[in-house]
Amino acid sequence: MRPIRRILVAVKHPGAAVLPAVAKAARIARGCGAHIELFHAIKASVWANTPAAYDEAVSNLHETQRRHFLQRLGRIAARLRLHGINVSTAVEYDYPAYDAIVRRARLIDADLIVSERHHRQSTTPGLLKLTDWELLRNSPVPLLLVKRSTPYRHPNVLVAVDPGHAHSKPAQLDGEVLGAGAQITATLKGKLHAVHAYAPVVVGGAASSVSASVATRLDGIAASQARVAFNRLLENSPIAQTRRYLVGDFPTAAINGVARRIHADIVVLGALSRSGLKRLFIGNTAERLLDRLPCDLLIVKAPQFKSRVPNACNGPRLLARTG
Repeated sequence: MRPIRRILVAVKHPGAAVLPAVAKAARIARGCGAHIELFHAIKASVWANTPAAYDEAVSNLHETQRRHFLQRLGRIAARLRLHGINVSTAVEYDYPAYDAIVRRARLIDADLIVSERHHRQSTTPGLLKLTDWELLRNSPVPLLLVKRSTPYRHPNVLVAVDPGHAHSKPAQLDGEVLGAGAQITATLKGKLHAVHAYAPVVVGGAASSVSASVATRLDGIAASQARVAFNRLLENSPIAQTRRYLVGDFPTAAINGVARRIHADIVVLGALSRSGLKRLFIGNTAERLLDRLPCDLLIVKAPQFKSRVPNACNGPRLLARTG
């Protein structure tokens, strides 16, 4: 993860009384001297293919909407500037919101996106709220999904690594996860922890005749190999041995369990973007954990990740920004 110099904060409700994503982005910006852009995307309520006689009315409506949201973002920005934070605001007609956020991050060369978790339940069992899921899947920029309003005060940061490279996970991804975890921990003056989940020995079905002693020995071998790989990955890391957790369980359960045990404030995960049957069979640990973890998530991608979000904006190309 490159140094954080520009943070894009996706503000879904500029008029909300409490804005945890803004507050946490401000805490990070103060720690590393970053610039913040407060961004709100709106979908045009009237389209450009209306009769020519209504062009002026449509233009006036768009201008009124832009001014309304810019004024609200401006009030938020003014409060942040009182704390010495460099802030700008932007409002753009674009949809869907998750694509608009990725496009904006790409345009301003953001180093980090901060967005609040959408808490409403998905209508499709097993899927995340669409905006969160699509942001997680398509953002090439590290993404901090804020789930809690509790301020960061010397937070516990937990990085989840996989030195075994399960399911052909790129080896560079662990480096990105560790780098992101170290950077956010230093910025917020927190404590850095690491967890590695190795696959347990499962005895059942055709292997049900394997004795308990054999299963125990096999599990010991798996644990020993995982420990060697884990320690090798962290050999140049400042993470103390007492804050390294090797767990023989499936990743979702292991990461969730350790996060709760240490009262983690942020969990840092590497995410892969898969499609088709491969996604159905393998799944994605970051997606599975988003609803289960009690804390914020920082999602990073491998350096070679390419987002599929097109550059072209949807809706009228009207942009208003300040600062």
